[in-house]
Amino acid sequence: MNTIYKPKGAAAEYGDYAVNIYTGCPHRCYYCFAPQVLHREREVFHSCVEPRKDIVAELRRKLEREKITGELVHLCFTCDPYPTGCDTATTREVIKALKEYGNHVQILTKGDGSRDFDLLDGGDWYGVTISCDVPMADKAEPCAVKPADRLYSLEALKCRGGNTWVSFEPVLDPAAVLDCIKYCSHFIDKVKIGKLNYHPSDINWAQFGRDAVAACKEMGLDYYIKDSLRAEMDKP
Repeated sequence: MNTIYKPKGAAAEYGDYAVNIYTGCPHRCYYCFAPQVLHREREVFHSCVEPRKDIVAELRRKLEREKITGELVHLCFTCDPYPTGCDTATTREVIKALKEYGNHVQILTKGDGSRDFDLLDGGDWYGVTISCDVPMADKAEPCAVKPADRLYSLEALKCRGGNTWVSFEPVLDPAAVLDCIKYCSHFIDKVKIGKLNYHPSDINWAQFGRDAVAACKEMGLDYYIKDSLRAEMDKP
């Protein structure tokens, strides 16, 4: 089992190592790339969500065998570390194992990870994905935690002194993303911004990218533009 690995391609923009904890995700985001990557039927991916077999024990063995320490490990790429409506006790055990071996975690979720805030310290990052707001989110991400509630959890962690970040990828509603940058930056430490890929869109990506950069600079927000969006902005 490849429990912890070095991501390649666009995924490498998020971290040096990653762990995928669950077999699927119940959030049913229409733009999710994971079923295709995993060669799984979309309905099976969304309805059969459980921890990968022996994930914690195998992770500990690989951490020990390969002496993986001092790394920032992304949770997760092909699933959500906090799948709504599921038992996420395994996520807590994964975080504990990674930290016991001297690593830190970079969490990204559309769920609610507040149950594990007590495990996080100054070297860890807790992030949420914001692509749009309601009512669009009700159709695009029907089973995920509402965007406002994700941001509430982020603010709660910031009040505890934690490190927070937002992944604005994929962007579905540019106006909602720009509003979030402008009005929520007081509890966000950094953002990563990327376009919608593999689906049609009438969004002017070059203009959105420029507007997003301007908003981040105005708010003094640490930002990173994903390569696919940067390419649109660099077109003549």
